[in-house]
Amino acid sequence: MDLAQLWFWIVAFLFVGYFVLDGFDFGVGMSLPFLGKDDISRRQIINTIGPVWDLNETWVIVAGAALFASFPEWYATLFSGFYLPLLVILLALIARGVSFEYRHQRDSLRWKRTFDRMIVAGSALPAFLWGVAFANIVQGVPLDADHEYAGTVLTLLNPYALLGGLTTLLLFFVHGVYFVALKTDGEVRTAARALAKRAGVVTVLVAAGFLLWTVARAAGAEAPLLPAVAGAAGLAALALIGSVLANLRDREGTAFTLGAITIVAAVATLFFALFPNVMPSTLAPGSGLTIDNASSSDYTLTIMSWAALVFLPLILGYQAWTYWVFRKRVTRARIEKAALIAH
Repeated sequence: MDLAQLWFWIVAFLFVGYFVLDGFDFGVGMSLPFLGKDDISRRQIINTIGPVWDLNETWVIVAGAALFASFPEWYATLFSGFYLPLLVILLALIARGVSFEYRHQRDSLRWKRTFDRMIVAGSALPAFLWGVAFANIVQGVPLDADHEYAGTVLTLLNPYALLGGLTTLLLFFVHGVYFVALKTDGEVRTAARALAKRAGVVTVLVAAGFLLWTVARAAGAEAPLLPAVAGAAGLAALALIGSVLANLRDREGTAFTLGAITIVAAVATLFFALFPNVMPSTLAPGSGLTIDNASSSDYTLTIMSWAALVFLPLILGYQAWTYWVFRKRVTRARIEKAALIAH
């Protein structure tokens, strides 16, 4: 494996980590209208990700930076052709982050409800649009001979991409609801279990359709990693079904873990199907971007490899330590006590 291929898989790893970690953040945010029956329960839900959401979100910054440095041609084509969807994702993430920080600044119910709606929208839009973007990357987009995007926004809203967006939306939603059940108590915990049971069935059906379509596309394109595509898709399906069954038995930890494995395997399916391309073209076979024609020089990739060897373990260690420190449940009694002290 040369350095360009190595960095393709490092970029894949960073995006997998982002979707697993920020994915349940999105799910928690989207669950507010379903589980937050009063202000105390909404605060309880939000506080489950309060200490970690910003750390989870930094994964997309690292992934974007790694993509820019290792595959500048891919980065340039992606961010110019997908400008509007990526801009919407950015604005949604900003709105969500602002809402977490400003929601508690006033006691006004209207004030809090406004920011609650921003949290929901700021979670649902990225959850959907990331799926649309990556599905388009895998199936290919119209690129001209200069590797410039030749389509429109409507080109991106095709059936396969929309199904991909719906799949990530539902996977992140269910994953987040599992996390709420794992991290709360009382009525919120009970309601989260019930919501996951209903949403899990729909998610299995939608995800199965998208994964089967992805495997069929890879088979039609004679993808070199077709066995890995089929294997990862099968693992994602088994893990998702297992998470639904674990939730039925009220085993929140197992359900959440299997939900994470589902997302890992599903995103891996997309990268296996994409390899050795990074952005296929639907206009002409020779106008697409591959690992070889989109990567940086070996010298640049060598420097980046040494930096990743040093800093990536530190990042993973710090992330693990943070989750260990904030491992306890967020109880309703604690929220009520904090509200009394504040008043």
